Amino acid sequence: MISEDQVSIERDDSEGLQTRLVRRANSQDEKEQRRLDILVAAKKIFAEKGYNATSISDIAKEANLSYGSVYWYFDSKESLFEELMTFEEEELKTHIQTQIEMDPKNSDPLLALTAAIEATLTFFELNKDLLKLLFRDSLALGDRFEAHLYNIYGGFATMLEENIVFYQNTGNVIKGSSKLIAFAITSLITQFAHRRFVTDDNMSAHDLAVFITELIMFGIIPRHSNIKMKG
Repeated sequence: MISEDQVSIERDDSEGLQTRLVRRANSQDEKEQRRLDILVAAKKIFAEKGYNATSISDIAKEANLSYGSVYWYFDSKESLFEELMTFEEEELKTHIQTQIEMDPKNSDPLLALTAAIEATLTFFELNKDLLKLLFRDSLALGDRFEAHLYNIYGGFATMLEENIVFYQNTGNVIKGSSKLIAFAITSLITQFAHRRFVTDDNMSAHDLAVFITELIMFGIIPRHSNIKMKG
């Protein structure tokens, strides 16, 4: 007999009837935790199998929940994936913002930029499942999911732009479109983050952040070079 605080797993065509019982979340805190458990499980399974090959049943098993329980919180696999992207978007923004706010107006723009880049690289290294989702599934699933990818990077670019404007006003960064400068820096960082998914180039996140900073600030022409831009 199933009590009122339990739900049974519903029939899954691929697995047959299952009999595991799951305690129903009653309080708001329990419901929020259950929702988070599903998102964590979904992140892992989506990363392992890819969006198209993942089923709600797969996610339910990973979360140790009933197949039907997942539908109490999400209408579909698509809505689950979309909320996961929103959740990760906010997590990354919060992480980077925290690092920037620790010293948002550092007198040395090199140190400030290096800190922001290192924070971004570290976040992705600690969240490789997220990196798989961003670079593999979001781009493959159409405009709605790609918009989340844009928001993640766009949010970082916006925070970066605020610091660029500050350093432009102090004479530490060249004049020009702060938006385009922020976009260029963000694009470079994301490409390096993607590369580190394959190889770390025998560099720590800090060392790579220093390299990227120097590349951004000084380019590839040695500072003592006589090469001049024409035009």
